[in-house]
Amino acid sequence: MLSDDSYLGDVQDVSGTTVSITMSAKSLTGFVYIDGQGYRAGQIGSFVRIPIGFENLFGIVSQVGASAIPEARADTEENNRWMTVQLIGEGPRNGTFQRGLSQYPTIGDKVHLVSEKELKDIYGQPDRPYFVRLGHISNAESIPALVDVNKLVTRHSAVVGTTGSGKSTTVASLMNALSDAEKYPSARIVMLDLHGEYGNALRDRANIFKIHNDQNANVSGKRLLIPYWALNFDELCQVAFGDFASEKDRNVVMERVFKYKLDSLNKHPREGVSKDTLSVDSPVPFSLHNLWHELFIDTFATYYSDRKGNPRDHLAYETDTNGKELKGNPQLGLPPTFKNIVKGAGEEKIFHLPGTLNIGKQVLLLGTKLRIPRYDFIFKPEQYCPTSDGEIQTDIDELLSDWMATDHPISILDLSGVPADTLQTTIGVLLRLLYEAVFWGRDLSQGGRHRPLLLVMEEAHIYLNDQAQNMASSIVKRIVKEGRKYGIGAMIVSQRPSEIDTTILSQCGTFFALRLANASDRSHISSAMSDNLDGLTGMLPILRTGEAIILGESVKLPMRTTVEPPPRNRRPDSQDPVIYDEISLNDTENPGGWGIPKETSPRYDEIVEAWRAQNPKISRIKKDK
Repeated sequence: MLSDDSYLGDVQDVSGTTVSITMSAKSLTGFVYIDGQGYRAGQIGSFVRIPIGFENLFGIVSQVGASAIPEARADTEENNRWMTVQLIGEGPRNGTFQRGLSQYPTIGDKVHLVSEKELKDIYGQPDRPYFVRLGHISNAESIPALVDVNKLVTRHSAVVGTTGSGKSTTVASLMNALSDAEKYPSARIVMLDLHGEYGNALRDRANIFKIHNDQNANVSGKRLLIPYWALNFDELCQVAFGDFASEKDRNVVMERVFKYKLDSLNKHPREGVSKDTLSVDSPVPFSLHNLWHELFIDTFATYYSDRKGNPRDHLAYETDTNGKELKGNPQLGLPPTFKNIVKGAGEEKIFHLPGTLNIGKQVLLLGTKLRIPRYDFIFKPEQYCPTSDGEIQTDIDELLSDWMATDHPISILDLSGVPADTLQTTIGVLLRLLYEAVFWGRDLSQGGRHRPLLLVMEEAHIYLNDQAQNMASSIVKRIVKEGRKYGIGAMIVSQRPSEIDTTILSQCGTFFALRLANASDRSHISSAMSDNLDGLTGMLPILRTGEAIILGESVKLPMRTTVEPPPRNRRPDSQDPVIYDEISLNDTENPGGWGIPKETSPRYDEIVEAWRAQNPKISRIKKDK
């Protein structure tokens, strides 16, 4: 028989999953005592149970007081002893809690407060290997906050919170929990780190891939390389050529790319593709440098008109002081130099051939990128860079192995050095390559069904904006809609959820919601969640730093959680700069803040050097040397 100690009141109104309750005289005093322990009655976000036969219905308090009076009784009721509860699940008495409802309460059913002992039974046991512990329930330190990895990884998740709410630290705690070598020795996680925040925090369990591989930096790593020939044609156009003026110009370039890939395949056959199945999107190596040189000649070349034979055999190159023709260098991205058109009498005539390609802007853009070192990670990808006839030292199986089958469970792709104009396309390419690999290998032992892959996307609002139809957004939509079947999951991390495409956010099964002050961000989260929990989302502006409301498929009940942060020296590099702090003043290596003595000769030349090099650590590297 149930004890009356936990009794709160009676059901008076039921509307879908919303239940209105009149509170008992005892609960109105503010405290309910269960087994000698006092509980505040009617706290927003607290849990209640409604016994019905051999079952218990569970709900969350979302509203208390006069405003909780049902609309139909608003004109007749004048007291404040009302409470609104949102039903979330059910379970047999002394049994396992389950989300969803098979029945509803009726008028007069008793409502009871859920005690800490009952919460321990509901939330699950920490010794189960499919649970990871992130911290503890905020109002019950003895209850661990447990998350089910089976539901977390492949059914997607989102970590959202205002800047300074503890979002990056929460992600680091999640990564530490998911990469536990004893529990999950075959874990596979790939992080897209846009600002280089996580290298130091996860250095003992992650391989780090960086555009600038600084061997003497605090956290060194491998070079991040993305072979241009692994891109499909649309991606290649975005990265290399930009937009074309007409479909005809685009088709001309498409035909040339296909021809180069076909020639390469004939000279160096590749497993899995033949000349009959080859397409312009097939990841077959070819020389983009030679293609650019050919397109440059076809676009800008001038020819001698009075010489015998085919005019194309008589290009009018300029010469240097030694009389050597300036034919350029495809591998260095140096273009040839041609003589100007000459029509006058008495001189050898020089002209353009009819039908010259109208892609001068695109060819010049690609030539510029081939010469700028910042683009070498994609246009000169070291061992993946093809020779003139398409031969390569290493195929992309080695690349995928580096990213997904490393000696550490996490691979951090540090994108902080990627040029801004190619960032979104680069992210789209990385995500597509990973998705294609897991999708086509889904039935193999290294595929996604046998060894699922989790993709963590930091600063997602930058490239998953609902206003922009970019490649990154398109592939992530595909991942969140279809990825579960093939063993690929997404974790979306953002400080502005209102800017993320609603299709993507609505597919996230679990939310880690930290402090959100912006009303549009909160409403975006409320509309994306499967549960009707306005009471909990209303608490988002007042959450403390490092505190999160976790709700969705991977937790038994929504829970307000205090996330256990990693040690101070293993936290992401996203802390607020110190204005005044005694600790920073006494830091002998890197003192900081407004309280330190003013420098007599500040080194702004070092700032300019780092700016030009696009590398903030270049001065530190020189000092170490």
